[in-house]
Amino acid sequence: MHYALNLRTFIYSHYFYLGLRVAIGLVGLALLTQEISDSNTAMTVCIGALCTTLMDMPSPLRHKFNEMLASVLLCSAVTLLISLCGPVHWLLLTVLVLVSFLASMMVVYGKKSMPLQLAALFIMTMSMEHQMTWQQSFHHAGLFMLGGLIYLAYAMAIAWVLRHRIKQQVLAEALFELAAYIDIKADFYDTRFNLTEQFNKLVRHQSILADRQQASRDLILRSHKNSKDAIVVQVHVCMLDLYELILSTHTDYALLRQHLTDSDVLKSLHDLAYKAARDIESVAYAVTRKRASYAQISYDKEWSDIEGEIARLHAKGDSAQEALATLRAQRNKIRAILKMIADLHLASQKVYDNVPFWSGADMAPFLSQQKYELKTLLSNLRLESPVFRFALRVSMAISVGLAIGHWLPYAAHSYWIVLTIVIILRPTFSMTRQRRADRIIGTIIGCVITAIVIRFVHSNIVLMAILFLSIVATPTFIYLRYRYTAIAVSLMILLQMHLVAPSNPNLVSERLIDTLIGAAVATVFSFVLANWEYQSLPRLVRQVLNVNLSYMQASFELLQGKCFDDFAYRIERKRLMDSLAALSSALVRMLDEPASKQRAVEDINLFIVQNYLLVAHVAALRSILGRHASQLPVAPVNALLSHSHTQVCLTLSRALEQLDNKAAISAPLAAPAAPPASDVAWSGWPLVQRRIRLLQADADKIVIHSAAIVHIVAPRA
Repeated sequence: MHYALNLRTFIYSHYFYLGLRVAIGLVGLALLTQEISDSNTAMTVCIGALCTTLMDMPSPLRHKFNEMLASVLLCSAVTLLISLCGPVHWLLLTVLVLVSFLASMMVVYGKKSMPLQLAALFIMTMSMEHQMTWQQSFHHAGLFMLGGLIYLAYAMAIAWVLRHRIKQQVLAEALFELAAYIDIKADFYDTRFNLTEQFNKLVRHQSILADRQQASRDLILRSHKNSKDAIVVQVHVCMLDLYELILSTHTDYALLRQHLTDSDVLKSLHDLAYKAARDIESVAYAVTRKRASYAQISYDKEWSDIEGEIARLHAKGDSAQEALATLRAQRNKIRAILKMIADLHLASQKVYDNVPFWSGADMAPFLSQQKYELKTLLSNLRLESPVFRFALRVSMAISVGLAIGHWLPYAAHSYWIVLTIVIILRPTFSMTRQRRADRIIGTIIGCVITAIVIRFVHSNIVLMAILFLSIVATPTFIYLRYRYTAIAVSLMILLQMHLVAPSNPNLVSERLIDTLIGAAVATVFSFVLANWEYQSLPRLVRQVLNVNLSYMQASFELLQGKCFDDFAYRIERKRLMDSLAALSSALVRMLDEPASKQRAVEDINLFIVQNYLLVAHVAALRSILGRHASQLPVAPVNALLSHSHTQVCLTLSRALEQLDNKAAISAPLAAPAAPPASDVAWSGWPLVQRRIRLLQADADKIVIHSAAIVHIVAPRA
């Protein structure tokens, strides 16, 4: 369950803050406008504000202002254009289709442009039923823009006052997701869970975690001007270091299960990981409440059990040496994690002199970079572009929705059908499928609740209170559970219409029919010019391999002590995790598509896992070398690392060439010989050798899966 759906954390999340902020802004603006003007003016001003709320998301202040201003200007232009064309029916229909196409093309600019696309299409549907003269059109658009600008000023003022609070909330969300990630890892020690399924689950969650960590970076690393910001930076950087340590805990779980099935130590390891997750949650919980966090969880019992098991295995002699070595290594990693969690608590308490790497450094490589250039849009005006196909799909669906609305036997509700199409029809089939289910179920539940409320509640004060709660819930759940938003939207709009026209007995049933019609149209057109996920897989796989090569270069330079700091390593690690998250998300979406459109599912899944394991092995090597820094024999270790680096890079290059349908690598570079183990008397040497063997073995598996992917995906794409 998402942390923000837990009542204990819900009211402290930025989702609830957003809902409360939007509701207070809209209701306050409506009441103020009603006092100085009439209800029609108040409605127009509030719709302008409502469209602007769609861009009211946690963002750096400058970005937030630009995004919301773009929404105000774009939506004002759309409502003016639609209003001017209203008297000429054929012109109106032409402009509606054209606006639908252009608004949908904005998706080319990425995830952050999708609310802007929705805002433009929303105001298009709300404006198409009005019949106005050209003077009234300009007056209407002016009031609409006024509402948007007032809400923009209000939202920016709130964002400025709460700028540090929002950073805390977004950071806390990343911490909660990290705790959920550890919960998944804890179940690796539970023999009731299948290891393969558990690893798949872990990799899937990694994409969610990467998204939350990026949101945290974008807010926290862009500006840090005082001690409160410095504390947030400390916690953020400590969280990222903790994440790397958690990656390094990947071990031979099958071996542990095989040798320790009859021992209680597996349960102790599970409980230790579970407690660590709760410990991280306690930090997140404190951060959301603007408090310092202090350790309150004791690990003594589990730690004693692990030490006891190590002593027992040691006493068994040679028969248990492999299990003993694995358990000892895991013990050392967990000890490092618990120390880092203690540092996480300390980081939340006060500012320390050695705030890591943020002071004076260029944070741009860690931050989301979005350029809204016209050439990007123009370059996608081709049938091969997924965005262009999506825009055509939306335009055609809206055209059909308008035609159906025109022929309905009751009073025309074309705008409701079109609005349903706009909300359901998403760029990918899986998103459309999920949104359709949420919209239909949410609308049915919302209609039933509205019918009950209208039947039994006759007090306008109570109705207004319910209306206010639905306004709060609408933006609160839009990114959490859209189904709840659909319920709230249905309740909000139907109650508003009931208060304006209480005599309409078919209010609820007509809206339900319109929703079902819109959903049916969106479903049909989700198959028209569809962009199936398998078509993007070769590009995403190639991107992972390219980034992994850069990551390996940065990793081994760091491991060999060629870098003064780990800045370049952190950048490449982030890039690799982002590329793996993109591929993993595409795979998950493909699994929601028809079976005939799925390609190489198992091989792509294993490809993701093997690349993920490479990151885990590098993290483990870094942990081992750091733990033994004082006894480290530099020359032989660096020679072994150099040998491994060459071998792994050659392997990844071979995988890239296979993906490009080329022959095997020609004239491969000769790798330097690895030093023999007998020449090095260092306790950490076997651990380094073992990790490097695993690293090379998993790199070899990447080649196998790349070959399978190119044979299964490419010919049918």
